[in-house]
Amino acid sequence: MTKMWTKTIATSALALLTAGGVASALPMTVDAASKPVKITFWHAMSGPYQKALQKQINEFNKSQSKYKVVGTAQGDYKTLNQKIMAGAKSKTLPTMAQTTYTQVPDYEKNGIVQDVDSQIKSKQGLSKEELNNIYPGFLEQSKYQGHYYSMPFSSSLRVMAYNKDILDKYNLSVPKTWDDVKKMGETLKPHKIAAVGYDQSFDAEWQAMTKAAGKQVITPSGKVNVASKQSKKAMNDLMSMVKDGTAKTAGADIYGTTSFVNGKTAVYMLSSAGITATKKAAPDNLHWGTAVMPEYQGKQRSMLAGNNLVLTSQADKKQSDGAFAFMKFLISDKQTEQWAEDTGYIPVTKKAVKSEDYKNYLDKNPLAKAATDSLPGAFADTSFVGYQEYRTDMLESIDSMLTKDTKPDNALNKLDKQTTKIIKDNK
Repeated sequence: MTKMWTKTIATSALALLTAGGVASALPMTVDAASKPVKITFWHAMSGPYQKALQKQINEFNKSQSKYKVVGTAQGDYKTLNQKIMAGAKSKTLPTMAQTTYTQVPDYEKNGIVQDVDSQIKSKQGLSKEELNNIYPGFLEQSKYQGHYYSMPFSSSLRVMAYNKDILDKYNLSVPKTWDDVKKMGETLKPHKIAAVGYDQSFDAEWQAMTKAAGKQVITPSGKVNVASKQSKKAMNDLMSMVKDGTAKTAGADIYGTTSFVNGKTAVYMLSSAGITATKKAAPDNLHWGTAVMPEYQGKQRSMLAGNNLVLTSQADKKQSDGAFAFMKFLISDKQTEQWAEDTGYIPVTKKAVKSEDYKNYLDKNPLAKAATDSLPGAFADTSFVGYQEYRTDMLESIDSMLTKDTKPDNALNKLDKQTTKIIKDNK
């Protein structure tokens, strides 16, 4: 009985298959299984940068069939941050997002992001050789409390632009040290030209000089050195140049580009990402170049900036793996080199910088060379919960020195206490 019943069922099933009853459902099952996992990606790129990013998204999507990245511009970084915070509350976060690395600790505290440690350690992750190929400063940016919470993407650092016409006219050389800059100022001051132009704030220069002197303003362990003797000396050296007229701040212009391209300053400290804007602003008859930041107390340091890519907490396992696959694609030698050529940002890997293609690019675009020459001395600012509050206090501190004649030592003592409290309150 049992054998006959089983045979009947088998025969009926075969009939259904032959008739197409089950067969008609099979293509639907196959299609569902082969459909790529959608990876939603929020970013803050616009104009030519958005175009360059979309090109890389398209290349990734064509390179494999398992995932499909869909990028969406969300305005500037402030707007993007607002949308990420709103998305976290409404549970509508994308799979991954672009953000400044200093924002990551606050995102982690609020449960907005998840680390990518497991993806890095997986078979499809990053080998020790691949990690070593990434410049240390970029890996430093990507870590928080010993875990990788982001991957590097659009990176820049501080470089020095110099006006060749002014240097030639007054028989001056490109300054190698901050002492050289100060001496240059003494030569140029009678001619109403400032030796150096700062942006509205010169915190990046202050932190780089403090780092060169052997202290980090805030260490990764949370130790605050804002009021250290090294920090105070660096700030006093910067401010003394402003006070004696050998340095000029941007003021309401925010950036020192205008003064530089109009011949009001001989050198200008700027982000490597700002070279493109400076080229557009410069008159055709201006001859200028770029160099690494001046040494301070025998060492050259340059602070990194830019943004990273994060994986949000609302991404499931398949989405997380797909997002990381895209992150890994972007930091591959070929892609990071192409991104640098298309946008002016810096390649994040050593092999990309040393590649023949990038060397050829630098030969044609010599203004970009100073950024890659600065990578050995590059370092990341320390990020922590409450960083944005600290940065607001820091900018107000520098402004008080410039507009209220607050003594640097007093301003830094106050900032040291404010920063210590921020870190303590957020533990």
